Amino acid sequence: MPDRSLLRRLLRLPERPPAPRQAARDAQKVIELCQALMSERGEVSGARLAAETLNAYKTLDEVSLPPFFDLLASVFVPDPKAIGRAADDYLDSPIPANLLALQRASESPRQELYRRLNMAPGGTAVLVDMRRWLQRDLHDTPQWVGIDADLAHLFRSWFNRGFLLLERIDWRTSAQILEKLIKYEAVHEIQGWRDLRRRTQADRRCYAFFHPALPEEPLIFIEVALTKGMSATVQPLLDPDAPVFDARDADCAMFYSITNCQEGLRGVSFGNLLIKQVAEDLGREFPRLKTFATLSPIPGFRTWLSAQADRKESNNDRDPRREQLATLLAMLDLPDWMADKSVSAGLQRELSRLCAQYLLQAKARSEPLDSVARFHLGNGARLERLNWLGDTSLSGLRRSAGMMVNYVYDLSDLERNHEAYARDHRIIASRRFELLARESLLLREPEKSK
Repeated sequence: MPDRSLLRRLLRLPERPPAPRQAARDAQKVIELCQALMSERGEVSGARLAAETLNAYKTLDEVSLPPFFDLLASVFVPDPKAIGRAADDYLDSPIPANLLALQRASESPRQELYRRLNMAPGGTAVLVDMRRWLQRDLHDTPQWVGIDADLAHLFRSWFNRGFLLLERIDWRTSAQILEKLIKYEAVHEIQGWRDLRRRTQADRRCYAFFHPALPEEPLIFIEVALTKGMSATVQPLLDPDAPVFDARDADCAMFYSITNCQEGLRGVSFGNLLIKQVAEDLGREFPRLKTFATLSPIPGFRTWLSAQADRKESNNDRDPRREQLATLLAMLDLPDWMADKSVSAGLQRELSRLCAQYLLQAKARSEPLDSVARFHLGNGARLERLNWLGDTSLSGLRRSAGMMVNYVYDLSDLERNHEAYARDHRIIASRRFELLARESLLLREPEKSK
């Protein structure tokens, strides 16, 4: 077994205090059960031992879990010598049998352990929660990356589209599920039962994906408003006192909230499947629907603006454009800037152009810096329209100066747009977006001081 303290020093990790003896013993006991499970051959006895192992794992507390994961990372690893022999055999004779032998030798034993644990009742839920716990400290414990990767690999198979069940959520849905929607909603907080009831009325739709192994746990849900024309502001959609619109007259379906519910399934993509299937189902129910669009937040815009204002030039010369940007940001901190029409108009002109630049040109490696943009553009949506003061809530003002954006899901163009993005990271956007971005303050030639 590798010396974990040496491993931490090599990886330049901060030393973690040694686990108390009882915590270490508890972790070791669960690992020994895992080893026994891996050596079990009988299916019935294996299922019984899997249940015993999971029950023992669930008794581990916050102090016992880190030493358990340390052991899991170091004990259940492939045999390097076996991999080397299998690789040599395949290089000498690249026949299918030798390729299969190499694949078996290189697969992490943890994957087989997870499969066996999954034989126990409730095994999937425990494994999903195990990954949720791992995700909290993964940044500071890279020796656990393999544990996380093995779980993610299996979850992508176990939670593929063939196993997912799409269900409409309405006021007749069980209270247990409705309570979880209130708990999980991460985009626009649900203010209790009255608010939730309005979001499930005749001009609204809510859909969720479920998995047979987690029947009472939504994996992801989407909220839709049926409207006349594409919505530019979210507050009317969230108003619990808003009159109910006759959905038969709707020509637009606005996806205004998409929430992933299970942290342990982070990185397992459901959203693109959900949006496409919901659009198809709504199109059959309401033939007049012509437009499927989002009303989306721009969560990283204010952070990006602040970074641009603080950016230093290499020659230490003061850039008047960044001074102008700092002035704009200071104006956003004024308590009544929205009420002053002249201030608001000036901010709208400049911030709209900057936001268009942010969505089209700000990148993390080759992908858009904005996480919501990455999601929708990767699904094949088109960047359509920027909406000034689309979200005047405190969080909306803090994240994006109140702006929101419409992404349009044109079902006839989704595949082509997705391919362009996946192959070249090309952003499909309306002409108005490109024109706005060109006029951005940061893209103008700086004025020469007189």
